[in-house]
Amino acid sequence: MKTISVLLKPYAKLRYALGLGSEGEIGKIGGTEDDITVDEKDAMITTVAEALDFSERTGVDYLAVSIGTAHGIYKTTPQLKLDRLTEIKEAVKKPIVLHGGSGVPDDQVVEAIKRGVAKINVDTELRQGFITGVQAHWADNPTDYILADVMNSGIESMKKVVQQKIRLFGSNGKA
Repeated sequence: MKTISVLLKPYAKLRYALGLGSEGEIGKIGGTEDDITVDEKDAMITTVAEALDFSERTGVDYLAVSIGTAHGIYKTTPQLKLDRLTEIKEAVKKPIVLHGGSGVPDDQVVEAIKRGVAKINVDTELRQGFITGVQAHWADNPTDYILADVMNSGIESMKKVVQQKIRLFGSNGKA
């Protein structure tokens, strides 16, 4: 942990001077991200002590914790450790980030937001929306090789996912 602290503390001064925030992640989240795969059975739930120690040593503004999510597509329905989320939020007193938010049931997402999650990563659902739009376009227009047409169909489909997520997260009308 000292290495992380030594690397991030000087960075903290620079980011504040530039008016930027920083996010740190503690714990292992199942799934694949950046060509690194962690089996869901090897994922760990972040303890309150780990979260508090990491938060204090690094000075990050937003803290991503492992509370039962995974990157990518779930093999089974996730069950977030919401009580642990509450405990961590009360201890660190800063916004919490939910990595691996794609596919988490809506009721758990809403409850996680109530308990302090301020940012939710849903990249897999956005990519699924895009690909679904592209596939639907080609199903309806199998010989359309105009890239702009295909891409626009994917973008429009992805926008629908974004709109649904904005409403789910309670962010509608807050931009």
